[in-house]
Amino acid sequence: MDQADIPALLARLSSDEDAARKMAVFKLQTSINDPSFADVFISSGGLVVLRGLIMDSGGNTLAYSLQSLTRLLEVDMGWDIFTGPSASAFVERIVELIVINPLVNILRGAMSILVALVSHSQSNPPASPVSPTSGSFGFGFRALRPAVAVYPQFFELVIQQLRSADHALCANALMLINALIRDSISTSSTRSSGNDSTGSDNEDWAKLVKRLQDLGLIKAVYQLMQSSSLQDLAHPVLEFQSLTKVLLRRWREVTVDLDRPEHRRALKGIHLASAPDRAVNGRSKDESSDGVKKDGRKHNPEKWRRLGFETESPAHEFDTAGYLGMMDLTDYVRKHDDGFQKLLLEQATRPMRERCPIARASLAVTMILYDHFEVDRVELEDSKGYQGLEGKDHDTLFRPLLLQWSRLHTAGLWGFLRVWKATGAESDDFEKVAELVRILVEQVVGRASRTKDILETEDEILEYDIAQLRDLQMELLELSFDDTWGQHLYQVRETLKQEALQFVKEQRVRCLLQGSWFCKPASNKTDRQEAEDARPVSSWRFAKLSHNRRYLHYADFDKQTAQDPGLEVLTSKIDLGTVSSVGSNVSTTDDGRSSGSGSTVQNSASHSKTTTKITIYAGEINKLGEADEYPILKLWPTSHSLASEWLDGLLMLLNQAPITAETSKLINLVSDYGLKIRLLNVRIDSAFEGPPPGAGVVPSRAGLDEDYFFEV
Repeated sequence: MDQADIPALLARLSSDEDAARKMAVFKLQTSINDPSFADVFISSGGLVVLRGLIMDSGGNTLAYSLQSLTRLLEVDMGWDIFTGPSASAFVERIVELIVINPLVNILRGAMSILVALVSHSQSNPPASPVSPTSGSFGFGFRALRPAVAVYPQFFELVIQQLRSADHALCANALMLINALIRDSISTSSTRSSGNDSTGSDNEDWAKLVKRLQDLGLIKAVYQLMQSSSLQDLAHPVLEFQSLTKVLLRRWREVTVDLDRPEHRRALKGIHLASAPDRAVNGRSKDESSDGVKKDGRKHNPEKWRRLGFETESPAHEFDTAGYLGMMDLTDYVRKHDDGFQKLLLEQATRPMRERCPIARASLAVTMILYDHFEVDRVELEDSKGYQGLEGKDHDTLFRPLLLQWSRLHTAGLWGFLRVWKATGAESDDFEKVAELVRILVEQVVGRASRTKDILETEDEILEYDIAQLRDLQMELLELSFDDTWGQHLYQVRETLKQEALQFVKEQRVRCLLQGSWFCKPASNKTDRQEAEDARPVSSWRFAKLSHNRRYLHYADFDKQTAQDPGLEVLTSKIDLGTVSSVGSNVSTTDDGRSSGSGSTVQNSASHSKTTTKITIYAGEINKLGEADEYPILKLWPTSHSLASEWLDGLLMLLNQAPITAETSKLINLVSDYGLKIRLLNVRIDSAFEGPPPGAGVVPSRAGLDEDYFFEV
């Protein structure tokens, strides 16, 4: 539309005929987002006409009027409509439309205008607070207060729109909620930086958030984050996720102060929920707020330590987690008071060092979740700051479980108690258990998909295998060390592997020193020949290493004897110095079967068959000067373990490397345990610092003489 047509347009907008007004405002909404057109429209008195249409019209005329104002505000023009004596009534009209009007196109427009009105204070903060009599209506949440007072159901109806089937309306409702929360936070920050740092107005953000949460805000947004329509709501939902982190950070920054009534009430509620014996531990009616009775007698000296605090001054123990930690503990106690009382009774039956400190565990879980969701890294940004959102993976970008903070905290606390009990932890092991819980949260919450239900997550936290958790801890510790001390850790591993090799060598040689029975395979005679012979189908061979480890003694027997024969009974022997090699078909793979084709081992008495064989060879030089080998002893192990012990034992006696899978696993197991013992007391995020200042420095003897003595 041309600028020259604006006077005629204004005339039609002011017409008494609804059809003319409707057509005019329909054309207006398509042109008003042109800054040059909007400037002429405003200078020609168009804002007054547009305000009149919004105040008095209905149906599509009203919808087009709201859309026109929305587009005008989008080009940062027309803000004067919110100033002057009629501004309050105008805002009240917009709020009224949201409360009483069921038409989607009108609701969308009304919410868009309120989003712009509330957000405008963040882009153009006032130089000084606006007073009710200053003549300027102002922007931000304070601009809505009078209207919300008239329509107290406003917030409830806005949250209801989060369940609307119209995605645009749903997005506008969430943007309005985001703008209200963001404005409350920024306003309280501005006041806190000025002289008004102790007024109750600074906690408007907390009151607003609590009011919205009580109306079901968290559940509604949680469902949006898990829904299939997230693509259409990505920007406001992601902004709400960021604002949630901002709120968590703000709660943590609030210092617990028992001079504040709400903090004192929260701490008292935790104590009373523990069902103390009032005759011993509780606070009677004549007891003051600091736990001292009016007649001068003090409360039980373990009033707070029995709940899991380290001292009898619990307020100081919230320094790290802040009021967020108190909120989490209070919420757990309030929702699970019976379980809390039973837990305290159960802990009271244990020795002091074995009790799990519930309060400390709760605060630890709060900080584990705080670190897991990287709350400190978030910055307050508007939705326009998320560039390239459409091309990103929603499952990694959106974290619906963040909105289930309270339930995650409770599940994490129960997980902490389960790990404490399963590992038999004591007081000094608190940090180690906390580290395991940190890994548990990373594995369950960190790997949860966007659509994973909170109930399923809670169950997984409570059922996660503790042994697997410890294995993960060791893997993470090794990875952490590899990153920081890769070369040094490699050297430690090599050293431990050599130590493990020597350890296993000694174990294998001791098996040879102890001696073992070997079952000789059956002959190829027929059953008739065997009957005529009247001899056993198979016989036994016993072999044993001499004490000086130089000779291998052996002898054959018709049957196993109850007691192993000694060296004096073993009439045959071979000098290991003449042994050139040891061959076998014993398995070197993980499946436990011999590498020979069709080879089996059956450890039974008569009629047993075995083709697993160890052959010891001696060597000599023939006439051509070449080395010839010939077998001097054969052994038929009756089990895979025995085969591994003797084959690798003989090889290691000859200073050769072991080859069986069983021995390799044993070596790795021993070396891994050695490494784990060295790493077990080290946290994943430990800083590898040098010795403390002054360590290792020889003190000066300046000014000292020899006038000293030892007192015995």
